[in-house]
Amino acid sequence: MITDRVDAVAELLAGAERDGIAVRQPEVPLSIDEAYAVQTRSLRGREARGERQVGVKLGFTSRAKMAQMGIDDVIVGFLTDAHHVGDGGDLSLAGLIHPRVEPEVAFRLARDVDTTDPADDLVSAVDAVAPALEIIDSRYRDFRFSLPAVIADNTSAARFAVGPWAPLPADLGDLDVVLEVDGTAAASGSTSAILGHPLEALRELRRMAERYGHRLRAGSVILAGAATAAVPMPTTGVVTARVAGLGEVGVRVVGGARGGGVDG
Repeated sequence: MITDRVDAVAELLAGAERDGIAVRQPEVPLSIDEAYAVQTRSLRGREARGERQVGVKLGFTSRAKMAQMGIDDVIVGFLTDAHHVGDGGDLSLAGLIHPRVEPEVAFRLARDVDTTDPADDLVSAVDAVAPALEIIDSRYRDFRFSLPAVIADNTSAARFAVGPWAPLPADLGDLDVVLEVDGTAAASGSTSAILGHPLEALRELRRMAERYGHRLRAGSVILAGAATAAVPMPTTGVVTARVAGLGEVGVRVVGGARGGGVDG
């Protein structure tokens, strides 16, 4: 039964994240709809354990990232309070398998958005923007996966940090972005890498949230996607994302990844 398959994959991925051990992709490929059902099942399990959803994230909005991972479509995942790391805070990689980091643009919602109402515009609901870091960590062996598999794995979500919030500037379309490790540039790009303009990511999110039931509530953080290809996370040091006109956000890495093993 489909419900049994969804539950089984959700439990497989939850165990991989809990134990820090990479697993193989499901032997029977999932459909896109099944993959998003796994996400929903995973979120409900996290909420049952006391976590609270605080936002959503887009994946593969960067053409560089699509090329890096061999993926050709935008995807959506969820964020909980357990994923959040404070700006300037300590980030432990204990339990992560093969983490990578990427610089992003984050948006904040001032009000709920009713995705069942075509007239309810997501862009108009945004009241602030900020630089962001996302740490991704696929639970699959060798960081390789199909499109449905990564969707089921909540788009490789692991941790995120957001810098100071500011009002939306006149134009977000071509701002320089730099990812630094201990003050040395590790990657650079532009906000134009995010679907040509970060606001396009919001329009894609609106469409996909309506289709797959992602909740867009007041106060939610939206990670619009990476402006560069992901970089392997250092085991120690300070990682900083700088977005011209928006400022910077950083975390201090205090412990190496634990996992990387294979189960099944």
